[in-house]
Amino acid sequence: MDENLYTIFESRFPADRGAPLLLLEGGRVLSYGEAEEGVARYASLLAGLGLEPGERVAVQVEKSPEALLVYLACLRAGLVYLPLNNAYQSSEVGYFLGNAEPGAVIAQPRSMPWLAPIAKDLGIRHVFTLDADGSGTFTDAARSASPRFETVPRKASDLAAILYTSGTTGRSKGAMISHLNLASNARVLHAYWGFRPGDVLVHMLPLFHVHGLFVASHCVLMNGSAMRFHAKFDGARALAEFRDSTVFMGVPTFYTRLLAESGLDRAACSAMRLFVSGSAPLLAETHVEFEKRTGHRILERYGMTETGMLTSNPLDGERRAGTVGFPLPGTDVRVVDDEGRACAAGGIGHVQVKGDNVLSGYWRMPEKNKEEFTADGFFRTGDVGSISEDGYLSIVGRSKDLIITGGYNVYPKEIELLLDEFPGVAESAVVGVPHPDFGEAVTAVLVPRAGAKLPPEGEIVAWLKQRLANFKVPKRVHVVDDLPRNAMGKVQKNVLRDRYGAPGN
Repeated sequence: MDENLYTIFESRFPADRGAPLLLLEGGRVLSYGEAEEGVARYASLLAGLGLEPGERVAVQVEKSPEALLVYLACLRAGLVYLPLNNAYQSSEVGYFLGNAEPGAVIAQPRSMPWLAPIAKDLGIRHVFTLDADGSGTFTDAARSASPRFETVPRKASDLAAILYTSGTTGRSKGAMISHLNLASNARVLHAYWGFRPGDVLVHMLPLFHVHGLFVASHCVLMNGSAMRFHAKFDGARALAEFRDSTVFMGVPTFYTRLLAESGLDRAACSAMRLFVSGSAPLLAETHVEFEKRTGHRILERYGMTETGMLTSNPLDGERRAGTVGFPLPGTDVRVVDDEGRACAAGGIGHVQVKGDNVLSGYWRMPEKNKEEFTADGFFRTGDVGSISEDGYLSIVGRSKDLIITGGYNVYPKEIELLLDEFPGVAESAVVGVPHPDFGEAVTAVLVPRAGAKLPPEGEIVAWLKQRLANFKVPKRVHVVDDLPRNAMGKVQKNVLRDRYGAPGN
């Protein structure tokens, strides 16, 4: 039995292949039939390179219709899709390519001066470009490829994607995501959120992230309906799209920016049936204000790169502010204490999960897999939470110091290791502090070496921008004589958060 995710999507495509899949700016439409042919050409090209099923294809490109078709082509050809944030810099990409050993790389043209030498040094055989407007050597080569392609059968356990997550030790881990992981989550979300014929989703999320690629896009493909496809979030544009759309998915930052739009009211959202928020905690006041302005109560859910979506507030029923709802069908969620014993209702402990949506492990990290899974097969999320008497899960903290800024995950250790290399720095600490737009802002605190004088904040930030994706670069850099520590010598990051999270810092 073929359990390729693409085969599942194709079975849900509308009978009329002329029906729209992507509604693009300027009135352009990409139909299901055009998408199907494009996917076939891309799959034919990739397979024609000699790439075997199971080989990786790394993709670091701007969001575009062609980028979505590349993902579907990788699925169809039995290849493993490796999406990379297009803000990643050379040292980050070099690590990912060296670790994953892809057979091909598709990247934005502006990255070629530094990416091409890295690929050559690593012996990567095929390197293509793909720009935001759909031009590039990849699409040029695909024009002569066959518009017919027989989908490569896959087993449920075969890998469909590898997504790198920031590591607490400074090195990212490649989460191995199977066709079953993605298919099970797509089926559940499509049903749980009540997708129906005629639904139109406004898509303003990035495609290198689980939220935009797997959650939003998969729901539309499972529904055989259309999405309004935009390169990035624009509040005024979103507001205009709500008038003839039905579903919107965003990170909390999107909602705070929507609330800044004077035209956001009940009339503007009268055609909408569902607003979903995820990737970071939604402030309760945002929840309340959005409902007051629009009459819609945002549905908040919870998931991870490694697991897809795990819990959701109900479509019908109370969407409780400050919680992420109930375990989704097929997913087991439990909260345990430090000894692994189940916490009583309301008790705070470690969140652990199990289900078909949960990854099989990390790429080439067998020792990490042993650490991350319990003896009875539950995945340790690293989050701290509690479950109420009536079953709502609340996430109250992160045991691994994760910072979530604008919906993106940032682990402090990666930035600290880099800052410790900066001339004159003796040690560093990186924390997240409250930010009205991004949720949390990355903030660095540096201790200079004895006798050293560090340069102005702007110079340090500029140095970091050459080495890190922009969302990881600290918004502020503070210099202190020493870091606060507890009796065991551990840096008290809670003290730093309080100190630099205060207004004016």
